[in-house]
Amino acid sequence: MDKIIDGVLKFQKDIFPTHEELFDSLANQQDPDVLFITCSDSRVDPNLVTQSKPGDLFICRNAGNIVPPHSTATGGMTASIEFAVAVLNVRHIVICGHTDCGAMKGALNIEALDNLPHVKEWLSHCRSAHEIVKAQAGDSEENQLQKITEENVLQQLLHLKTHPTVAAKLATGDLKLHAWVYEIESGEVRCCDGEDRSFSPINEHYDSAN
Repeated sequence: MDKIIDGVLKFQKDIFPTHEELFDSLANQQDPDVLFITCSDSRVDPNLVTQSKPGDLFICRNAGNIVPPHSTATGGMTASIEFAVAVLNVRHIVICGHTDCGAMKGALNIEALDNLPHVKEWLSHCRSAHEIVKAQAGDSEENQLQKITEENVLQQLLHLKTHPTVAAKLATGDLKLHAWVYEIESGEVRCCDGEDRSFSPINEHYDSAN
């Protein structure tokens, strides 16, 4: 904790004064262009990976970068998505998984989570991704983890489309969805448009998309 407190003091003394104009502009409003949904994993830092500034990203984080399908039950993810799309008018939503994801390891071995009932229930939103990986049996454990990480991102994109505000903006062309996987060990980001299910390096993906 001492390291965190020292970091706050350093921010207040050395960082904030050099960006005072930016923080002043953000004091009473925000206008992010991107809703960034990613995992709670401590090794994933959306602002560091994207080199973005305060005010650029509206960030939602949870175990496994999961988006539950829309329902009448209100949850934190549902409310945050609705606010980002309907009020902040974000134009892009990124769902970003990552390598060595503990949640995806749990999804591959869901029976081992009996002593973590809430985690087990939460990871039920990954079931389709798990079933796809099971159907492709024969892969090594490492390849299974990569596949479920990718399939889970694509599954959550499908869930995202069930949210009314998202569906409406997609229908009018005012919103675009992005599937990403961040590789912790290399810094690489691989992307997919959700159509061909193939992930490619970010520079190749967006070069071909333009």
